[in-house]
Amino acid sequence: MGKDEIAYLGSDTVYEGKLSFKGTVRIEGRFTGDITSDGTLNVGKDAQVRGTLNVGELLLSGHFNGEVAAKRRVVVYASGVLEGTLVTPSLLT
Repeated sequence: MGKDEIAYLGSDTVYEGKLSFKGTVRIEGRFTGDITSDGTLNVGKDAQVRGTLNVGELLLSGHFNGEVAAKRRVVVYASGVLEGTLVTPSLLT
């Protein structure tokens, strides 16, 4: 975990529900639900996330399905897959 990450959901983690946080969260497992934060959500290469995201920034290396609203930017890396709707002022691929 990097020095700026405040939480880490590992590859064996399966979570359903609502998540809100400050700072940075990295997901490597499976998450289904709503995520709200002004911070950064980092979705790892093997992660599977489904739901609604309202975040400051999304860094996507894994798979996301749902709705994304990012206040600052979304970065979709080569291994990242985004299916759904996206609203952001800056998209980097």
